[in-house]
This record gives sequence, C-alpha cells and structure tokens, in this order.
Amino acid sequence: MKFDKSILIQMAVVVGIVALMWVLMRVNRILFREIRKKQEGLHLLFFERINKSVILIGGTILALSGFGGLGSVWKTFLGGTAIISAVLAFAAQDVIKDVLGGLMISIYKPFEIGNRVELENGTTGIIQDITMRHVVIVTLENQRVIIPNSKLNAMIIRNYSYHTTNRSAQFSFHIAYGSDVEKAMNVIRQTVKASPYSIPGRNTKNGKEYGDVYFLAYEDSSLKLVTTVYYKPAIASEAVISDINLRVYHALHENGIEIPFPYINVVQKNTGNKEESQ
Repeated sequence: MKFDKSILIQMAVVVGIVALMWVLMRVNRILFREIRKKQEGLHLLFFERINKSVILIGGTILALSGFGGLGSVWKTFLGGTAIISAVLAFAAQDVIKDVLGGLMISIYKPFEIGNRVELENGTTGIIQDITMRHVVIVTLENQRVIIPNSKLNAMIIRNYSYHTTNRSAQFSFHIAYGSDVEKAMNVIRQTVKASPYSIPGRNTKNGKEYGDVYFLAYEDSSLKLVTTVYYKPAIASEAVISDINLRVYHALHENGIEIPFPYINVVQKNTGNKEESQ
C-alpha cells in the first residue's frame, strides 16, 4: 500500500498553521494586557478582539487552503447564484453594521469603560465591556443590558463622566432655630468626609479639598445649611445621596441638633354676631 506523501505534507502544514494561530492569539492577549497596565481604554478591548478575529479567520482560510479547500470556498462565495449571494449579504448586514459601529465608538470614544451613562430610552448604568458586536451596561439593579454597537452608536447618550474627572451634588440640611449653627456646620463637614463616596474636589490654592458648609438662609421654620459633595464619575448618584443623607441625619441626632418639622401658626379669630334691634 502506497502512502501519499502530499497528504502528510498537507497535514503538517495545517498543524503548523494551527500552532501559529495559537501563538499569535497568545501574543495578542499578552501584548494588550501589557498595554492596559499603562493605559485603560474601551478601544483597547475592541481592537484586541478585532485582532483575535482576524487571526482566527485568517488561520482558518490558510488551513483550508492546505487541503485545497480554499478554491471551493471562493467558488461558494463568488460562483454561487445571485439569490445565495443576496441572502449571504443580507445576513451579514447586521454583523457588519455592529462591527463598524464598534469601530466608530472605539475611535471617537463617546464613553469609556467605567463611565456612567444614560441612554435616550431611559437606560442608566455603568459601561462594563465592549465586544465586536455589543456594548455591555450594568444597570443600577446590577443587571446586564447588552446593546448592539450600531444601535448604541446612533443613540443620544448622556455621559456623566465625559471629559471630567469628578461629579458633584449639592445637599441642603435644615436645623431648628436656636441650634448651635457652627457646631452643626462642623458635624456636617466631618460626616461628609467620613463617607466612602466623598472625595476632595473643590479647587483651592492648597489643591483639592472637600466642599465647605455654608449657612445660606433663614427659612420659615428652620435654618438652611448647604454643602457640595464631590464623587467619582462611575458611582451612582443615588448611592451617594442616600449615604450622605443617612450619615448626616444620624450625626445631627447624635450631637443633639434638632431637625425641625415644618409648622404653621394658625390664628383663629372669633367675632360675635350683632343683632339688629327693630
């Protein structure tokens, strides 16, 4: 029985191509991992996956050519009927749109990994990942929303982190008349600093500092104190607001500072009816 040496050569070529694919994919992963140690970016994730897909597709075509299958592949795509070509083109439309959409997002960077965004359909969350076809958003309920790149690329997006390092929220606290205002201001100041969400964000000549507390108004039944809290862009504002309000509420009570209820003084006037004498 004669053994065809050409088959052995073809098998060796295919094995070599598969081994080269494995090496290139590993190099691709290590290269981008090292790049991400120096800088982060949504575009790095996208291009890493693009490179991986190119390696896989190119390796598969080369492997097929090793068995003489490349010619039949081209005949399938180029020599088929017009109907088959139209069906293949139609099926690939969404894939091509999503890849191009991901490319546009990676180049123009309307958002980055970790940015907090709000989409025009009301979806709010943190950008977690991007693939060749989708962007993954983690919502406030810790659910994953997966949106095709082409649709997201066409949406109006409110990015709370765009070209800014920090976000801020203003808080108003009310204390009763007769309270020690300076003590209350100091309690609020220290309580805000103790929050894990609060960071120095106010620009001063000494650098970044926490927001100060101000006594702004005499109101009908309370004194109004106001402060600004700075926090990282990726943090949900709901979490910051809830944490600060709870901390200040408990701190004021613990320090004997009254948080007044709004009240209204009602004056009732009694008038007697005068009888007319006839």
